[in-house]
Amino acid sequence: MAIRPILTVPDPILKQVSKPVAAVTDETRALMDDMLETMYAAPGIGLAAVQIGEPVRVIVMDISPEDGPRAPRYFVNPEILETVDETQPYEEGCLSVPDYYDTVERPAKAKIRYLDYNGREVVEWAEGMYAVCIQHEMDHLDGTLFIDHLSRLKRQFAINKVKKARRAAAA
Repeated sequence: MAIRPILTVPDPILKQVSKPVAAVTDETRALMDDMLETMYAAPGIGLAAVQIGEPVRVIVMDISPEDGPRAPRYFVNPEILETVDETQPYEEGCLSVPDYYDTVERPAKAKIRYLDYNGREVVEWAEGMYAVCIQHEMDHLDGTLFIDHLSRLKRQFAINKVKKARRAAAA
């Protein structure tokens, strides 16, 4: 396992649409292991493969409480089958937009289908924090960042903040 660099805005790779994975293989599992280690080190609760420069439809997530045992989840080729009309606002952040948070409205529940770490198909309803996080990460697979759900002014502010922090760190 290895910790990989996380791409930040405005890297154009983050806007790419990720390609489906043909099958869950040892190579796919090695990618997911690297992603999980990278996510924990950041620290974060979700990471899409495109965020580490691998534009494939793979996500890792762990929304367990910080003081509890880890509960990693793996999603290969996830898709949303259905959502409810009810929405919920949630203050989101993103490892690709470091130190910027804003409120995004998303469906409160989403029925999802994906392949797990071992390639088994799972169909389930996600709600609460799980629904927010899976929709956020699935957006990444389609080249969308959470700031793309904000006004143009807020989006540009977030990008400028990341660029400024990067310049300050390089100085």
